[in-house]
Amino acid sequence: MFTGIITDIGKVAAVEMRGDMRARITCAYGMAGVDLGASIACDGVCLTVIDKGPDWFDVDISAETLSKTNIGANGWEAGKRLNLERALRVGDELGGHIVSGHVDGVALIEEMHDEGDSTRVTFNAPADLARFIAQKGSVALNGTSLTVNEVDGTRFGVNLIPHTQTVTTWGDARVGDSINLEIDTVARYVARLAEAG
Repeated sequence: MFTGIITDIGKVAAVEMRGDMRARITCAYGMAGVDLGASIACDGVCLTVIDKGPDWFDVDISAETLSKTNIGANGWEAGKRLNLERALRVGDELGGHIVSGHVDGVALIEEMHDEGDSTRVTFNAPADLARFIAQKGSVALNGTSLTVNEVDGTRFGVNLIPHTQTVTTWGDARVGDSINLEIDTVARYVARLAEAG
């Protein structure tokens, strides 16, 4: 489990296609304290550390993950910056919301404009996921826990404060970008209970 509070910005160092896709990601984490088999959310995708060095780790990315995320939509190439978050440990502060790292689909950035020092971003979500997105609810976008400001059909907006844009990759975002979307777990279960009647 994760919180959607980004703790490092990593960089894709290399990508190789094998049976699955393998990526090497450089980071500032003290990798001596990260076990093989540990989970790290990379742009919101929960991936397993399969090899590591002093300032890098390797992950395998399955065809299923490629089909559901912006990794498959955009590809990863050397130099791409990624939002990173290590898995939540007992006793850690839950500053965002509960995030699983299981991306539900890809949303597209449709509009961006400044509002004061912040940036308002409007996304278009897949129709089957949009019903889970609610005003003042939470979503994880590229692994970042964000509050939904408004919803209009499949479109929804969030506000990015300057701090968020500085400590994450959101400062790099542009109209047309594909963004990993994970809907709020609570919203998913509430909808399921409502369907069950």
